[in-house]
Amino acid sequence: MKYSYILSMLMTGATLLSCQSTDNALNSDDRVKTEVDINEVRVDTLRFKNFMREIISNGRLAADRRSVLSFKAQGVLSSVCFGNGERVKGGDVIARLDDSQARHELQQAELGVAKADIELRDVLIGLGYAADDTLSVPADIMRTAKIRSGFSDAHMALASARRNLEACLLRAPFSGKVADIKKQASEMSEAEFCTVLDDSRLSVEFSVLESEYSFLSKGQPVVVIPYGFGDKRMSGRITSINPRIDSKGQVAVTAEVANDGSLVDGMNARVIVRQDAGKRLVVPKSAVVIRDNMEVLFKIKNNGKAGWTYVDVEMANDSEYAVNANEERNAQLEEGDIVIVSGNLNLAEDSEVVIVK
Repeated sequence: MKYSYILSMLMTGATLLSCQSTDNALNSDDRVKTEVDINEVRVDTLRFKNFMREIISNGRLAADRRSVLSFKAQGVLSSVCFGNGERVKGGDVIARLDDSQARHELQQAELGVAKADIELRDVLIGLGYAADDTLSVPADIMRTAKIRSGFSDAHMALASARRNLEACLLRAPFSGKVADIKKQASEMSEAEFCTVLDDSRLSVEFSVLESEYSFLSKGQPVVVIPYGFGDKRMSGRITSINPRIDSKGQVAVTAEVANDGSLVDGMNARVIVRQDAGKRLVVPKSAVVIRDNMEVLFKIKNNGKAGWTYVDVEMANDSEYAVNANEERNAQLEEGDIVIVSGNLNLAEDSEVVIVK
């Protein structure tokens, strides 16, 4: 009797554990089923609208004007007035050479002119003319007198000495930024001392494929996105299109963009050329997914479930597709369709969906 009672209790416990395990399994299955069946999606209404076709390329920014400056003669730098990155105005002195020798030569030239003036007076008096009445001297006689007296040579030497003194100054040819200075005071100057960049406007040269040549036109708007600035976008326009296809089947295009102060010569950038392609059925890129190795988008069917539609992507830009129904698959796509634009990656035909905002 005692043995039978123990065996009965063990069987009862096993039955209870089995039932509890089954209940847990059912509850777990219900949770999994619920999690799988609930697909939260966002939707949009399909409309015809103007689609902006885009060509995307890469280029490098360059200052609109640049000038590489060098002293006309080598010498020892007496001062450097500006540093790299500093702004100058046209005519500002950027650097100076030691001009002691040039000043000495100027003084000698000025003395030479003074002596030549005296010699000229003596020659004119010797020819019978009043020294102070040079206007009455015929032009040919005056020319001969200036040559004999050394007057002409002296004034040429004076002009040369003044140019040599001015050559000790390196001036900015226009307003802009100074770059590429590598020397400092007391060092010997080099052939190329610095570069002045007018970066108030910058040009960007980029290439497009031969097949896209007809898509371009002078004055066409572009968007310039400098690398290193995140999604910063700047507007510009095409300034020139090289009418020649290179060996790689590409066309060189140049655009111009205004500098807001953040752009730097030599900076790499992405360039987007845009053209209005007219009215198209347009969806966000996220709306199109791949099924059966084909492009599809999901619509909300009349029964509230998701249903896929095969589409052909006609055009693309950085955020949208222009799409048409895939006629080979007997697909249909009409304005007013409710299209799923997010939460569609794991959907299948007739998936249950919940629309969220």
